[in-house]
Amino acid sequence: MAQKKGQTGNPNGRPKGSPNKITMELRGWVAQLIDDNREQLEADLKMLDPKDRWAVIEKLMQYTIPKVQSTEMKIDLNDLTEAQLDELINRMMNGQERESTATTKVELW
Repeated sequence: MAQKKGQTGNPNGRPKGSPNKITMELRGWVAQLIDDNREQLEADLKMLDPKDRWAVIEKLMQYTIPKVQSTEMKIDLNDLTEAQLDELINRMMNGQERESTATTKVELW
């Protein structure tokens, strides 16, 4: 019989959110492999054509720099009070609506 969501057959198992031992070991091994071969990796990168070098760098960047996510808001101006409209306009004029990791698209109707 299937178990209910959130229920386990082994209540003394690995706690939720704790990392998998195999995954931790594999990540450590990969990190050590890269660290031990850093000079060779850099030399190999320098041997690539600029186009190929930047393609590799771009692929590696996804592991260090968070991706920008787009958000969309739809605001019906008829539902806002005068004070809310003033606040919205002030924030937009002062640039306070900008977020560091997301691009926001505001659709006003």
